[in-house]
Amino acid sequence: GGITSAFKSLKDKFPGKAIEIEVDSLDQLNEAVKAGAQLVLLDNMTPEQCKAAVAQVSGKCKLEASGGITLENAKAYADTGVDFIAIGALTHSAPALDIGLDFRKGK
Repeated sequence: GGITSAFKSLKDKFPGKAIEIEVDSLDQLNEAVKAGAQLVLLDNMTPEQCKAAVAQVSGKCKLEASGGITLENAKAYADTGVDFIAIGALTHSAPALDIGLDFRKGK
């Protein structure tokens, strides 16, 4: 188990494909970077933790902040230096749209 073996297994099974590793601690981030991850998702980390993560990786991989990020606090995450920010509120809080669609047979 663990991040290193899971990452190696995926790299072997899907060569040439981008693989994003999700971590929820700086220790897991360290393991992911050592395993060779090029993209790491920082799950439910505070802006302070994200800033520490950016400093820890020193550009060795791309970082995505996700979890608990809203339009109201997105700037605080952007200011940390992460490469990407995922804001789930854009999709899971969007109102539903009720649409009907009728098909007619052509002539």
